[in-house]
Amino acid sequence: MESLLTAILLTSCLWYSQAQFGWQTRDPLDEIRYKYDQVTPDNCQIQQRASLFLPDETVTHKPDIKEVNINPILPNRTALLHLHNMALSRAFYWSYILQARFIRPAINDTYDPGMTYYFLSTLADVAANPRINASTIYFSPNSSFSPSYRGFFNKTFPLFAPRTYRADDYNDPIHLERLSTLNTFIVKDLGAIPTGSQSLNYTTEFYRINEWYKAWLPDIVTERHDTKTTYQVEIRYANNTNETYTFHGPLGAEEEIGPVKWTRPYFDCGRSNKWIIGAVVPIADIYPRHTGFRHIEYPTYTAAAVMEMDFERIDINQCPLGQGNEPPNPFAGTAQCKEDTTECEPLHGFGFRRGGYQCRCRPGYRLPYVVRRPYLGEIIERSSERQYRNHFNCEKIGWIQKMPVQWELAPWYIREKYLDLHYNYRNFSWFPTPYEDPNDTTIREQRNLNVDSTLKFIKVVNETTCKLFRPQELILNGDIGFGAEEQYENEALMAIRLANFISSYLQIVDPEEVFPGKRVPDKPLSEDQMMGETLAIVLGDSKIWSAGMYWERNKFTNRTLFAPFAYKTEENTRSFKMQDLARLNSTEKVYLNKHWFKSLKNRWMTNFEELEKHYLKLHLRHNETGVFLQKFEQYPTFYRAASLRHGHWTTPYFDCGGLVPMWSISYSSPFFGWDSLRVNLEFKGVVTVTMRLDKLDMNQCPDDYFTPNAFKGSDKCDRETSYCVPIQGRWFETGGYKCECLQGYEYPFEDQITYYDGQLVEAEFLSLVNNNKTRYDMLKCRLAKGTSMTSSFVIVILTVIILYLNF
Repeated sequence: MESLLTAILLTSCLWYSQAQFGWQTRDPLDEIRYKYDQVTPDNCQIQQRASLFLPDETVTHKPDIKEVNINPILPNRTALLHLHNMALSRAFYWSYILQARFIRPAINDTYDPGMTYYFLSTLADVAANPRINASTIYFSPNSSFSPSYRGFFNKTFPLFAPRTYRADDYNDPIHLERLSTLNTFIVKDLGAIPTGSQSLNYTTEFYRINEWYKAWLPDIVTERHDTKTTYQVEIRYANNTNETYTFHGPLGAEEEIGPVKWTRPYFDCGRSNKWIIGAVVPIADIYPRHTGFRHIEYPTYTAAAVMEMDFERIDINQCPLGQGNEPPNPFAGTAQCKEDTTECEPLHGFGFRRGGYQCRCRPGYRLPYVVRRPYLGEIIERSSERQYRNHFNCEKIGWIQKMPVQWELAPWYIREKYLDLHYNYRNFSWFPTPYEDPNDTTIREQRNLNVDSTLKFIKVVNETTCKLFRPQELILNGDIGFGAEEQYENEALMAIRLANFISSYLQIVDPEEVFPGKRVPDKPLSEDQMMGETLAIVLGDSKIWSAGMYWERNKFTNRTLFAPFAYKTEENTRSFKMQDLARLNSTEKVYLNKHWFKSLKNRWMTNFEELEKHYLKLHLRHNETGVFLQKFEQYPTFYRAASLRHGHWTTPYFDCGGLVPMWSISYSSPFFGWDSLRVNLEFKGVVTVTMRLDKLDMNQCPDDYFTPNAFKGSDKCDRETSYCVPIQGRWFETGGYKCECLQGYEYPFEDQITYYDGQLVEAEFLSLVNNNKTRYDMLKCRLAKGTSMTSSFVIVILTVIILYLNF
């Protein structure tokens, strides 16, 4: 009887939610959280396979490559988008380099990278990206070729899967401070297993978490052998010779399936021991090799690139289903907003926990006098039952106006009032487009007059008209590109990842080193490898229009100058271009004299202590067949590399006469290696990526005086009754904000929204400036209850008394 009561009590306790107080009913978030907490590193080995996975719909709003250039990516999905782009970029690189043997003479050797190249490549994926937890390349059985062993030409590893994941180094003896640095990494070859082992073989059913392998592999071609998507690269070498190279790669963005598949969230049992989610992209190769009969060598998927991140870092959307929150979403409707007067709006940065939303007032309602901002979900979730019942409501607006349908000219005094307030529009004039007269000084005089004149100047300059301007006029002020560091962070991380890899390779790999047995060291970096790495950046991230790798003089093997530069001329294309800019060796064109190159070179000429120090514990296979893992000869080892803050952002500029003639912003990251004596570090070169200026979201809202934003405070909200809130996805145009009512004010119109849209406000303001019909003076909030039709009992009594005394 006692055991029965205990079981009933335990069941009833489990029925309540995981919130701080017990008044919330149990919901799907509690169910998934319970399953999440049930699996631990201690019991994952004995759990059923189904217990190691969460439902696929647990992660909603996964980035889709078909919508990346069309719809803005939600702020809480930028990390998933970067995971998506990194997996895509690495799959493109390995597809390119594994087939690059066809543009080189046939020799009795392989052009493939060595084993250490694979290990350090996956290491750089994780080391340069704080949000990526692991990176792996899984090869199909007997599909990986390697030059890392003598006499191994045209032979394959039974299995090969280089994997790097971030380790918790809190108790690591390397760090005596007992602090978790997030800069220690475990690198292993998951293909080094005993012969015949099933549980360690990642291709079998006994490897219970290998959904990433089954996503694309094994690739069984039964009918046509030309089903793999092709990509074209037009290459121009330093000696001005040209070549067009076509290679097979992942599926194109326009194809139905798309190139990226997502795994279900799973517990990485026995490895990183975390709940993670992965993006999987196939790697193509011409297989089999060196048969002497080209007609039986056909493109096939021989491997898969997998990028993984922590599941608990991914935000959930607790708001009800609707536009922007389409099903399936198991967490939909679990928000605690009071739906009769408020509506839910998701917030980013909360991860896998409750409270990542805010409750805004519905149209026709306003916040109470004592409330300044919408109710935060985190506060609501922690409230007691009494607090929840009595608070977190919005009050009904008593009198709602209709939007005006007849516009009128603003009186002269109203127009003068706003021109005094926005004085930089008083002498503002519209100049013609396109700009053709170089003697007309209007465009030059008004380029910095206000936000509209600056945008007009930017739009007038193009590939043809740029020649009418002086070079210094095609470089904008640095504060015009405000926000690039945040909005283009993922693109900058692409450059940092490549710089990180080159730094690790130059500092860890010694081509002259001698190993016991038949293992040989990796060869020096080759031109094909560096060209492929540069090209993969442009292929993997659609926001990047060009990428370059610029080596310091005499630092690349057998080359005085070396600068592979990859770019595209249109969006959503399969045709790319690449040039070795070392061919431009005149004083005014050589890259050694560019400002960003000289700036980074001078900064990192002698002092390297500020660089990030990355530790790695590398485990290699015992021999060609694997058998077991053994430690690398330098175990553990480390290298130094640049992080995001060590790079250089350019001011917005127009590359007139260049390969990518458009308004651009570039980020450059340095890389380092040992000197000729392998004693001291030295500056080796720079990796650069370039993005479009017109894809940057402009922020017109007020900010602190020290914020370097040329457009701050240029919004047209009524400052006495409303405040400015930026809106994402409006690009580099005016109106990327909304005017929310201040505390004590209310939105007076009958509308589906409770704010004034910035694009409407900007259009009405320009009509006012041009003395056209406008309603700008009506776009302001109303004093709350100032025009209410409801009267209190006290007011009625006072009115009766006054009337009685008068009559």
